[in-house]
Parts: sequence; C-alpha cells; structure tokens
Amino acid sequence: MEIIAYGDNALLINFEQKIDSETHQLVKSYHNAIINIEEVVYQIPAYCSITVVFDNESINFEILKDKIKELGIKPEQTQSKSKIIEIPVCYETDYAPDIESLAQDLKLSQEDIISLHTSQTYDVYMMGFLPGFPYLGKLPKELECKRKSTPRKFVKSGSVGLAGIQTGIYPSEAPGGWQLIGQTPLKIFNSRKEEPFLLKMGDLVKFYTISATEFKKIQDEAK
Repeated sequence: MEIIAYGDNALLINFEQKIDSETHQLVKSYHNAIINIEEVVYQIPAYCSITVVFDNESINFEILKDKIKELGIKPEQTQSKSKIIEIPVCYETDYAPDIESLAQDLKLSQEDIISLHTSQTYDVYMMGFLPGFPYLGKLPKELECKRKSTPRKFVKSGSVGLAGIQTGIYPSEAPGGWQLIGQTPLKIFNSRKEEPFLLKMGDLVKFYTISATEFKKIQDEAK
C-alpha cells in the first residue's frame, strides 16, 4: 500500500493495481475504517485506490498518513458480509440490442450469455461515469468482451451492458459503448429519493431473468 499527497487537502491510497475481489475487499475495509477519522471530509473509492479529502485546517498530510497506516488492515481480515441486491433483467431481443452479435463474437448462444450472466454474484467495485452507474465484476471468463468500436449516442436507462471484465447498469439515458445484453425496469438512480442510489460500493449484485410482460409490470408499479 502506498499513500501519497494529492493536492493541499487530499491524499491518495494506492493498493496493488489490479481488479480483483481481494483488492476490492481491502479498498472497502479501509474506506469503512477511514470514515471514523473525524478530519476526513469525504472519500472516493475506486478499483484499487481511495482518494481521501480532509480538512487541512484540522490535520495535515503526514499525520493523516500515519493514522491510516496505523489501521494496519490485512487481507485476511477483510472478509465481511455484504448486502446482496437482486436485479431483474429482461434479456429478450427488444431489450438486448447487442446480445445476438455478441453471442456470435463470443461463439456462444444467447441462452449461454444469459445463463453465465445470471450464474454468480458481482461485487460493486465503484461508482462513476454517470450518477449511480455501478461497475460490477468480474465477469465469467467466457463473457469478457471489448466495448463497441462506435459508441451509441443514446442508451436507455436501465440497460445492462458488458465491457472488458465488467458488467454495469446505465442509471439514466446517456451515450455509451458497452455491449447491451438486457434491461432492468428498476430505477438505479432516483434523484427524488432521500437515498438516490440503489447500489453503493461494497454491495453485491445478483441478476435474474424476467419476461417482457414482467418488465412492463414492474416498470408500471414503479411509476
């Protein structure tokens, strides 16, 4: 672990630079422990780093660095229970514009893609790109894929995509280059709620299949 100054009132903690569950558990554990340091204003956790913003009138970089080092969290101490959130997804063609071409590229059937995508739970590694966009991983090896060579100018809210070793959910309409294999009727981001984000870093996500009829029913009930 390396801790470096990051401007006048922030520092950057770098863990081993790789995307995996063990590193994610360390990020989560340090994030949860650093919350209790009163001079810390907020944190930005990522795949293998945390940006820590602090009140520089109450503490300086060196003292905060020592406090974080003293936490001494070890990888074997980081296994904690996480909240599992189940996400319904319609994988039917009208909701999955890339599933057919992706199946051809990966030499899988569409049923294989759905089966593999729903076969495991995913860590919410970090949030970003759009408010409430969760970066989830890691995908089963068979589903690893490239982003689209030409991004779409418009992706529907709730679209579920694949890119590299990750899967994610578009919380709102936006441009995007992920391979779209389905869509959820759930609102991943709702600015009208006290807690606007359905997911947060450290949660676990499990996808399950629904029909187009069920999609519309859930969507109507959410209005």
